[in-house]
Amino acid sequence: MRSIPLRPGTPASAAERSDAVRNRERLLAAARELIQECGAGGLTMDRLAERAGVGKGTVFRRFGSRSGLMLTLLDDAEADFQARFMFGPPPLGPGAPGLDRLVAFGSARIRYVVESADLVLAAESAPRGRFEVPAAALWHRHVEMLLRDAGFESDPWLMAGSLSATLDAGRLLNLIRSHGVSVERLEHSWRDLVTRVVKDP
Repeated sequence: MRSIPLRPGTPASAAERSDAVRNRERLLAAARELIQECGAGGLTMDRLAERAGVGKGTVFRRFGSRSGLMLTLLDDAEADFQARFMFGPPPLGPGAPGLDRLVAFGSARIRYVVESADLVLAAESAPRGRFEVPAAALWHRHVEMLLRDAGFESDPWLMAGSLSATLDAGRLLNLIRSHGVSVERLEHSWRDLVTRVVKDP
């Protein structure tokens, strides 16, 4: 995100850009603290401005809206998760057989959703398609690639969508919060599902 020039037509200086980066990180750190203390529902632009020691206008200029703030927070968390399954150590990262990576991906995704529950749900209500966001498209392509690596040849693109649907955040959190399903049980179910799909298509 760019700094706003002091005067029209005047490019932001390196110092101004550096200040903008520091302000962004300070705001995001304050937002994470508030979510830990009172959940995503308690995170308002007013409270964030007060916690970060900036004006409310600064918060809106930086993120545009509360939905924009939630998406930024989620994007940061997503970037960490993506780095793990794209470049991290096996079996989640490259270097393990396709089926092992598929099992690891589902387990990691389940735990990620649980850890980022409030952020995920709040961001899903933002005005953009939940299935069209770049992260969702990347998960789908990744699962499709792992299916192909595991030898699944019967329409891996469509099967990737079906498998990804079982990792939907709303579904997972409903199972955990409303039905008392444990994370370990969800992981076992995912392992059983993808193993059956790959070995007996």
